[in-house]
Amino acid sequence: MQATEQKSNRVSYAGTGRRKSSVVRVRLVPGSGQLTINRKAGDLYLQFNPTYLALVKAPLEALGLEGDYDIIANARGGGLTGQADAIRLGVARALCQLDPDNRKPLKLEGYLTRDPRAKERKKYGLRKARKAPQYSKR
Repeated sequence: MQATEQKSNRVSYAGTGRRKSSVVRVRLVPGSGQLTINRKAGDLYLQFNPTYLALVKAPLEALGLEGDYDIIANARGGGLTGQADAIRLGVARALCQLDPDNRKPLKLEGYLTRDPRAKERKKYGLRKARKAPQYSKR
């Protein structure tokens, strides 16, 4: 009974990140700097790719908080690149919730900007969004 009480008393900060077709819900919990994505260790989920790991932890490093908070992310849709970018945005938004003074340095680094680029839909008569069949005059 006490374990659930302690769990509910823990302070957490939430943020949502989106990129391409990826949607990620992020929670920041005071801890030791662990990364958990879809109940897996972050380095295991991101396939030990140092680029993705650095991308996800960049907002915390910009504020000097990399060892102070655990990141718990629930990711859906898209691929690893889109999910990593979405986690970064979610972490940055959660850090703004933590302290409104964090907003300015994160905004200057570009961590609060949602990347609007997404895959363009395929049109009829074309092979892909813009690729047309080969044209021959005769």
